[in-house]
Amino acid sequence: MDSTKRLAFAPKSGRRAERQGRRNVERDQTRLHVPLVNRTPDDQPPPVIVAVVGPPGVGKSTLVKSLVKRFTKQTLSEIKGPVTVVSGKKRRLTFIECNNDLNSMIDIGKVADLVLLMIDGSFGFEMEQFEFLNILQSHGFPKVIGILTHLDLIRKQAILRNTKKTLKKRFWTEIYQGAKLFYLSGVLNGRYPDGEIQNLSRFISVMKFRPLVFRNTHPYMLADRLEDMTPREEIRASKKKCDRTVTVYGYLRGTNLRHSMKVHIPGVGDLDVKSVSVLGDPCPLPDADSEKRRKLSEKKKLIVHAPMSDVGGVMYDKDAVWINVPGNFTRGNAEVPQGEGERMVIDLQDAGETLDNAVAKSQIRLLGSSSKALAVEAGVNEEDELDKLERATDDEGDDGNEAGYSSEISEDEESSDADSDSDESRRDFVQGASDGRMVGDRGRAKARVRQRSTNDVPSTSKGSGAVDFADSDSELNFGEDGDKEMGGVFAQNDGQDVPELDDNDDDELQESGDDIEDAPRWKTDLSARAAIAYSKHAGRKNRIDWMKLIYLSSMAPEDIVSGKSADTLKAYDGGSDDELFQIKKAAVADDDEDWDMAKEALDEADLAQWNDEKLLDSLRCLFITGGKAGGDMEGNGDQYENDEGDFEDLEVSGSKDDADRSRPQPSTTENHTEARVTSLAAKKEALKRKFDEQYDDPDAQKLDFYDEKKDEMARQLDLNRAELEGVDAESRALVEGYRPGSYVRVELENVPCEMIEHFDPMYPIIVGGLLPSEERFGYIQARIKRHRWHAKTLKTNDPLILSIGWRRFQSVPVYSLDDHSIRMRMLKYTPDHMHCYATFYGPVALPNTGFCAFNTLSGEVSGFRVSATGVVLDIDRSTKIVKKLKLTGVPFKIFKNTAFVKDMFNSTLEVAKFEGANIKTVSGIRGQVKKALAKPEGSFRATFEDKILMSDLVFLRAWYTIQPRKFYNPVTSLLLSEKSRWAGMRLTGQVRRDEGLKTPLDQNSSYKKIERVGRRFNPLRIPKKLQAALPYASKPKLMKAQHRQTYMQKRAVVLEPEEKKAIALLQQVRALRKDQLSRRKNKQEERRDVHRKKIAKEEERKGDKEKEKRKEYMRAAGMKSQREADREEGRASKRRKT
Repeated sequence: MDSTKRLAFAPKSGRRAERQGRRNVERDQTRLHVPLVNRTPDDQPPPVIVAVVGPPGVGKSTLVKSLVKRFTKQTLSEIKGPVTVVSGKKRRLTFIECNNDLNSMIDIGKVADLVLLMIDGSFGFEMEQFEFLNILQSHGFPKVIGILTHLDLIRKQAILRNTKKTLKKRFWTEIYQGAKLFYLSGVLNGRYPDGEIQNLSRFISVMKFRPLVFRNTHPYMLADRLEDMTPREEIRASKKKCDRTVTVYGYLRGTNLRHSMKVHIPGVGDLDVKSVSVLGDPCPLPDADSEKRRKLSEKKKLIVHAPMSDVGGVMYDKDAVWINVPGNFTRGNAEVPQGEGERMVIDLQDAGETLDNAVAKSQIRLLGSSSKALAVEAGVNEEDELDKLERATDDEGDDGNEAGYSSEISEDEESSDADSDSDESRRDFVQGASDGRMVGDRGRAKARVRQRSTNDVPSTSKGSGAVDFADSDSELNFGEDGDKEMGGVFAQNDGQDVPELDDNDDDELQESGDDIEDAPRWKTDLSARAAIAYSKHAGRKNRIDWMKLIYLSSMAPEDIVSGKSADTLKAYDGGSDDELFQIKKAAVADDDEDWDMAKEALDEADLAQWNDEKLLDSLRCLFITGGKAGGDMEGNGDQYENDEGDFEDLEVSGSKDDADRSRPQPSTTENHTEARVTSLAAKKEALKRKFDEQYDDPDAQKLDFYDEKKDEMARQLDLNRAELEGVDAESRALVEGYRPGSYVRVELENVPCEMIEHFDPMYPIIVGGLLPSEERFGYIQARIKRHRWHAKTLKTNDPLILSIGWRRFQSVPVYSLDDHSIRMRMLKYTPDHMHCYATFYGPVALPNTGFCAFNTLSGEVSGFRVSATGVVLDIDRSTKIVKKLKLTGVPFKIFKNTAFVKDMFNSTLEVAKFEGANIKTVSGIRGQVKKALAKPEGSFRATFEDKILMSDLVFLRAWYTIQPRKFYNPVTSLLLSEKSRWAGMRLTGQVRRDEGLKTPLDQNSSYKKIERVGRRFNPLRIPKKLQAALPYASKPKLMKAQHRQTYMQKRAVVLEPEEKKAIALLQQVRALRKDQLSRRKNKQEERRDVHRKKIAKEEERKGDKEKEKRKEYMRAAGMKSQREADREEGRASKRRKT
């Protein structure tokens, strides 16, 4: 590139380039957040909770119905409780409508992932919306989308545009600049327009959510169904006043719900969990096989789960299956059209016998070619069962066994290669055939499907059974993998050789092979393969599952160690699946106690192979002290150095473990050497490639702090998930708890009966898990600030309703302030526009937990109800809150610098406690308490800096420790019939006002007129000797008052008549002059007032002109700066119309 082309891309101004670069960096930094671990599983995430919030009459129910109609094409007549729908292949949505109740708004704000804030466009913002936004700020701010409704009531387009602009500006001020705001113009057929709802639904379906700190550390569940499991007889006997056993259903969210974890239901209280069980997902996500297309199928769109709204059809429970189809299910009702589902439900009424009787009368064949069916009889002993099974297998014949077994393998392997139950049933059957008894105790989970009819195929075996053929090897999954598994060299896990088959079996196989030359490959050597498959499974089958024995059984440790656990575990495993048959086994009592059951018993014959010298020589080179591998490496130091002396990177693929796994048997030395050389070459190549990358571009491998932390958290999360990947669901639930995203049934005990009696589905039920530290109570220190919109100042020891964590409770806080890091000084009132400390008693919450406070939860209050917001700082802090206390006393005897003071203390003990305390007089003379006096009681001797007066008051400034009151009153709003009528502890003034009582008047507290007698101070007297020594400037210059009259005072003045006339004339002239000046001054003031008014009008006119000039100038300057900004950002400037 030449210089001309380079200049084309260079910035014109260096300052502009620097400003553009700074702007880009700031824009990138605004995208960064503190990285948090997202504990929500990616494979089965719980539904996203979408809360529709707004004042009454704003259109919340209409919006929910429109969104449900958009996603599921179903119309809901009434919205009650959560409504869950499938919105995409990887996302489900749970819509919940929040009613106009402060308790519901608090609970919804703690669990909502997305908030649709409804705003009446024709009215504007209301107080409830601002209160809800402040609640969200305290409990973790989720995503908020604003929705303007009732815009069709504004007729003029100009007013509509200004309204949208004003509301958007205010909405951005409350949320953030650029918050999404949707407009819903009107209602058509009871719903909002489809186009506007489609835009909103698309935006909701693709939103990304960031994990919030509190929800990321606590398990919680929004209950969509509630049932009372208390026995009816107990309710009747207690006249409906007994505590209930309640089950709640819902999707787990947050973290794992562990066993024995206490939960809290806001509005009810802390409850104990009796049991937790995972149920089938009532609103499942589409799996990958059923959804091959990009778009969600219409069948999946029809799924809607809303039990409280009586929508959903069939509900599966641990105890029963609830079928809810509208209509009257009576056989005589022929007027109602009946579909297939209705007919199936009506046919259930014809069931005349139970399931066990139907199974006992059914015809069940163990094998496809069996001629005699199995009969299930009650009370059959073990010998009769074995005899029947032996007779059934003897009728098949030898080849019949082979044919039946082969069809069994083909059917099971075609259905599922990884079906462990089928594998165990096949291997148990082979063992039973060889031992003469049936070992397997597992039935078939589905009916047999024969591969091909055997009526037309002639039998070539000796027995009466027929052979089932397959078209190809792939039909039975016996491809290349099948050859590796079933054919070739067979060896057990411990390396022993497989015992050979009998000669009779070989002869039979040879005869059948001679007769059928065109038989498929899977038919040959079938019995040997079956026996080998069983021998492989035998070791794995006999392993003991210690997790199930310890956690899922009630056996004593001695019974588990003594060997009785094996039968118990098999019996437990046998009853876990849908089995039809179980072989009864008598428990064998062991007299000898074998306490070390963790190790498998070894046979001496198994250890005989280690006496082979060739085997030992082949393994000796793998150890440090061993010799070299082969003779070709002897004497070649370079080769040894290349093979053994290289650095090994365990992180590189193809490591030593992989090389050991892929290494062949030690008997083949040449193959072993080639494998080692190949693995070392691969490791060297990987190391060289890694070195080249670091050497060529060392900065490419370095990540910034943000990306490094994100990668570290992602790796740790993957390790945590991979740790329990192969563990079964029951053991995993015991270790880590129930995972979020699963639909669970939580059984709660000792639930107050009022919750069931006054249950209302319009109020949300949230089950929040409590951490072990949150179950105890203590003093909590928090930083709090009174809300600027709250009218009244908060006062110490006034009850306050707090919402911390999952709980809502009333407590009595004490406010304080840090006094120069020396003491916590109590405040009587909260300061304005400033934070202070609050200490109150209640359930412990973790530090940095946000909370909000209210004086009342009633909806009848006209003002702003959020009193304060804050955050928890510490728990059970040792610092004391002190209050300033001034003790006053008066001196009753004064010496030079010593005085006796009384009326400050009441006893000698109190004086002894305050010995050495600092005291001070009103005039500022400091002193100290020395010692108590004998009389009067409570007086003491004190020393001062100077001599005090009898009229001085002596003060002692002390600090008194304040202990907050232990008051905790939980808000139990869900236990009331009227949920919004909960009232806590009231103030004394409020109680008197409600009861109509007058405030008692204390005479000592009434205000009185204070009359203070003026003090007379003695004159300052300076000795004459001291005055003589003082300089002239410091000498007192006091003149004595004259007691004698002067000459001018004593002489008498007699005026002549002419003098009297002259003086009178002068006085008259002066009076006229004075009157003339006053009248002139008044006239001048009147002229000045007129002039001032005229000047004020001119100034006002000039000010308006100046304001218009400034507006024009600022408008031009703004347009100029906008054009410059557009030019910098590379956008084309708008053309003006001419």
